[in-house]
Amino acid sequence: MDLRQRVAELMPRAREELADLVAMRSVADPRQFPPSECQRAAGWVADAFAGAGFSTRLADTPDGSQAVVGSRSCGRAEAPTVLLYAHYDVQPPLAEAEWRTPPFRLTEVDGRWYGRGAADCKGNILMHLTALRALGDDLPVHLKLVVEGSEEQGTGGLEAFVPEHADLLRADTILVADTGNIAVGRPAVTVSLRGMVTVVVAVEALPSELHSGMFGGPAPDALAALVSMLATLRDDAGDTTVPGLPGDGRWPGDLYPAAQFRADAGLSPGAVLLGGGEVADTLWARPALTVLGIDCPPVIGSAAAITPRARARLNLRIPPGVEPPEAAHALTQHLIAAAPWGVHVSAEVEATGHPFRPATDGPAYEAMAGAMQTAYGRPMGRLGQGGSIPLCTVLAETYPDAEILLIGVEEPQALIHAPNESVAPREIAAMALTEALFLREYGALSDRRRSAAG
Repeated sequence: MDLRQRVAELMPRAREELADLVAMRSVADPRQFPPSECQRAAGWVADAFAGAGFSTRLADTPDGSQAVVGSRSCGRAEAPTVLLYAHYDVQPPLAEAEWRTPPFRLTEVDGRWYGRGAADCKGNILMHLTALRALGDDLPVHLKLVVEGSEEQGTGGLEAFVPEHADLLRADTILVADTGNIAVGRPAVTVSLRGMVTVVVAVEALPSELHSGMFGGPAPDALAALVSMLATLRDDAGDTTVPGLPGDGRWPGDLYPAAQFRADAGLSPGAVLLGGGEVADTLWARPALTVLGIDCPPVIGSAAAITPRARARLNLRIPPGVEPPEAAHALTQHLIAAAPWGVHVSAEVEATGHPFRPATDGPAYEAMAGAMQTAYGRPMGRLGQGGSIPLCTVLAETYPDAEILLIGVEEPQALIHAPNESVAPREIAAMALTEALFLREYGALSDRRRSAAG
């Protein structure tokens, strides 16, 4: 069977089905979109994988979302088992006026397919399906499936479900399809995920507003105090400076050229990049603090008054080796210590996620390297991801002997979580071919290892 040709023949179907799936507004937040949209998407996924030979069902998870779970046997008891993961829920579209195309209508522009979830993560669902259809009945491994419905909301439904149903999803290898390549046409596995700590810091300086003309000067200003505190979180070069957190980490994998980062981020060629060292160091191997939002009077409608209270929401990304409780303590203590003028400060840890570093010395990793080399005609790279996937830590703790590989179609130009999200169809095709080759090679490699051991 020529898998490359078979994948190419399946791509028109993949486009039609991705269009159907993108049209479902499966944001797992009932305050924004009706739950029926997620239910529709879950049903679609269950039916699609049933059509690919799986026995599927919908499973309720503790946060109220539904996961699609399933299995498919290859008929060989000694064959290894691979768990396929993706998620059908998506980020909200944000400001629809900033979209160049309708967010829930798959639209082709300059060779890319635009739409919310086109890459993250509905494109990965189509990657799985296309790979399985290309293989057809030539399946050398047992398969299990889980496609969750609340990953983007971070409410932990599947993270709670997995330990309670460990045997249901137990596998020798887990393909987490929620990352992507270095760039279009440059294959990679993700070998590091940053963890995160989200903190809301509140400053109170006065019981109420005071006239800035009558009291401004001696009276403490909550907003100015907050700005002063936030300014201590980075140095002049832009490096995050929180005592107790490492600041000199070095990335051991593929580098991220500064010119490519500027282009991926939409920056001008001469834009100053923050931090010392290589882009990959500051992006994947060091802590990074971002101010997500500030509560204070808006410019329009503001009065000549001293602000009595202000808040900020902060997101701290942490590399493997740094534990979230330690990072949260370091950040909150630093904020309290940096507060000027005797203002009252409180800090609430809103959310945390553990960093993750999978093993890279097993047979599945070896098979994936060979599959990517064949599919792309170039060696597999190793990169990190700034985003957090808390499920990976749960999977590693629940299945300590399983290999976990992070792959997918979400390269930087996909602009996941932002307006104008898109996917390169050639990435869906190449990654579907990669997955099909991987499943075939992983099954054969397992057979060879058993023969050598026996």
